[in-house]
Amino acid sequence: MIYLALSIITSALIYVVFKLFERFQIDNFQAIVANYFTASTLGFLLTAGGHSPLEVNQYPWLPSVIILGFLFITLFNVMALVSQKISISVASVANKMSVVIPVIMAVILFEDSMNFIKVIGIILALVAIYLTTVRKEKTKKANNKHLWLPILLFLGSGLLDSLLKYNQHHLIAEGDLGFFTSSIFGVAAIMGTIILLFRRRKLKLKNIIGGIALGIPNFGSIYFLMHTLNIKGIESSAIFPINNMGVVGLSAIFALVLFREKLSTKNTIGIILAIVAIGLIAYA
Repeated sequence: MIYLALSIITSALIYVVFKLFERFQIDNFQAIVANYFTASTLGFLLTAGGHSPLEVNQYPWLPSVIILGFLFITLFNVMALVSQKISISVASVANKMSVVIPVIMAVILFEDSMNFIKVIGIILALVAIYLTTVRKEKTKKANNKHLWLPILLFLGSGLLDSLLKYNQHHLIAEGDLGFFTSSIFGVAAIMGTIILLFRRRKLKLKNIIGGIALGIPNFGSIYFLMHTLNIKGIESSAIFPINNMGVVGLSAIFALVLFREKLSTKNTIGIILAIVAIGLIAYA
């Protein structure tokens, strides 16, 4: 389970880095693009097994890499829009609740088992994710024209996780996980660069440094998750809820320790429910 633990830790560190972006007034989009270049370069140097980026067209998962790269760069921006147009809480809940999509897909497409204990665990996981992410804040009154954004975030995040599982299950050889992951980040970097060129904003060194700091845990979060999905005997319908709950719980601990963010009663109940849900899913 070391890969699952590393995936949770690196994913939680992403939120820490984003929090520091706000403190140091980092341009989010410039840093996000730099982060994808960092993650892709790191992957090709450390885990791609000597593969060249030019070899990507030789693999059956090339269309998936293009789609996933597009999802990576767009979902970050959709998340930002939901936070700005509606609320941060809605963005968090829409993103984390999307775990239900890959769980359902795992049962339908990959014949993952489903029993009463696992169903209860998954339901508790969804409740725990909601309670742990909800925050006391004044939310902006949402115009009807913006209500499609959290729906898009929910569906997009669920599709992303489902595509990762599909590729791991059907298309990727175990030795090519690093190359696959690096290729996704590379596509996202190229797409982000195109958008930056249209924006015509001057690059700042601090944004690039922030992107490098983000790219290291961002690469780890996906790379270690892919390795976790590859472990025999652990079903993805259990991995995704446990991973999401772990990220939410550890992020809450980081927020409390590093940034002195207080947990509400609902947040505390959510963390307790998350622990119970992990136990039920693991037992099932």
